[in-house]
Amino acid sequence: QLQLVESGGGLVQPGGSLRLSCAASGFILDYYAMSWFRQAPGKEREGVSCISSGDGITNYADSVKGRFTISSDNAKKTVYLQMNSLKPEDTAVYYCAAVHAGTVVAGRCPQKSSEYDYWGQGTQVTVSS
Repeated sequence: QLQLVESGGGLVQPGGSLRLSCAASGFILDYYAMSWFRQAPGKEREGVSCISSGDGITNYADSVKGRFTISSDNAKKTVYLQMNSLKPEDTAVYYCAAVHAGTVVAGRCPQKSSEYDYWGQGTQVTVSS
């Protein structure tokens, strides 16, 4: 059974940091593109970052470049999102998603949530003073 479980969300002050984790079971991460999406109240789900470790590819949304870092530990079957210099507009539910790595084209992961086959339950990140 393929399953994704996120953890690490919480309440943090502006300028602070959090590290999200996505534990995958039933996956071999080398064969999948793993993405973080987020959804704020009243807004559409948006892609934040992606890693295709088998290809050595990482992507970031412009809004998080230079602040967020995605990584994976394939032995632990876990993908991480290190979030630094957090802003109130980063407040959202963060989701981990997976799709076969064959969908990565020209160094770009699929960007639409509808293109992903597997999803976690989400973890809340709130940035507020």
